Amino acid sequence: MRQPSQIEYLYLDFDGFFASVEQQARPALRGHPVGVIPFDTTSHTCVIACSKEAKKRGVKNVMPIEQAKAICPDLILVPQSPDLYRRAHNALCAEISAVLPIQAIKSIDELTCRLDERDGQNPTAIANQIKTRLRENIGTSITCSIGFAANRQLAKMACKIDKPNGITIWHPKDMPTALLSQPIEDVPGIGKRMHKRLMRAGIFSMTQLWHLDPKQMRKLWGNVTGERLWYALHGFDIHAQPSSKRAMFGHSRVLPPDYRTLKNARECSRLLLVKAARRMRRAKLCAGSMFLTLRHHEFRWGKQISLHGIQDDQACLNSLDYMWDIAMATLPKHQKAKLVAVALFDLGSCDERQLDMFVDQDPMREKWETIASLTDRLNNKYGRTVLSLGAWRPPPGGYAGGKISYTRIPSMEDFW
Repeated sequence: MRQPSQIEYLYLDFDGFFASVEQQARPALRGHPVGVIPFDTTSHTCVIACSKEAKKRGVKNVMPIEQAKAICPDLILVPQSPDLYRRAHNALCAEISAVLPIQAIKSIDELTCRLDERDGQNPTAIANQIKTRLRENIGTSITCSIGFAANRQLAKMACKIDKPNGITIWHPKDMPTALLSQPIEDVPGIGKRMHKRLMRAGIFSMTQLWHLDPKQMRKLWGNVTGERLWYALHGFDIHAQPSSKRAMFGHSRVLPPDYRTLKNARECSRLLLVKAARRMRRAKLCAGSMFLTLRHHEFRWGKQISLHGIQDDQACLNSLDYMWDIAMATLPKHQKAKLVAVALFDLGSCDERQLDMFVDQDPMREKWETIASLTDRLNNKYGRTVLSLGAWRPPPGGYAGGKISYTRIPSMEDFW
């Protein structure tokens, strides 16, 4: 395993991404404290992202709206626009790619680049070149913080030091001094549970963590992840394990407060399932199981069923209706549902699925799969849902199936 003696990685994190994109797109918001919220119809939710101006006033991400407004009375609340954020992400990545090849997109607002020997000798110039392109070609509202180090893990930690709009360079010759001054909970991969486990083991500081040996770290984590983290913190060029095969396709949606009936949740779940099935078909996979879940505060209900390697909308929706019939028969009539989620899993290749003499030889099944394929092609041609199996009524607030998560950036098709 190699331990670089020069800077080899750049890690970039956009500052207050959702809020800064809103400010760039809407000049009236610039210079004002802005909070992005899920819906514009209620005050009983949280600020999912806030601008630099709001953060200076004490507002934080995932802060209840009432608390945020108490801290910052002139906070401007803006409903989320996931499709706008996706388009901004693509434009920003195009500008960065003109300076350096992007090695990996880590999330919609974070990415990493591998530096060659020449670029690693002058990281400040590279960072300024990126910032200049973003400022001149995108706008002044969207800024980024950039960290440089010998490996991706250290570059990510360095990136968080000087926010917003900062540049932090951790050269291998200056390590571990710069690292040891950081809080142990700032290490990516150390969450609340792991932090408590470390404290129970008598590890309270970065210095203590850094002076452990690889086997001790492995024992603390209970697997090889701890040992890999040790090598990353000590500056080795350790690469992430390749991702395993796709486990599931699913979508969830928090429903607006005045839309939280079982009837509305059922209608929303149909749309979410169709979008998940579309994604599954694009990956040329089929599902062997399906899951439906409903939540409302302390209430939670879920149902899982086995399938016969299905992929078309008709088979998926029939299975969903079966689960909803059970739900409607067992749940109180006036039960509320704050969140609805559907998932297709136990995935397999459509070309390799196990045939069932009673199911796969059904001529109607072949017809429905052909219809699903034609529907996808027609919707793709027009760039929107022009044909669907049943009514196509998105819930208030839109963006069902177009949610931006930590692990996935929606594609254009997710917003149809």
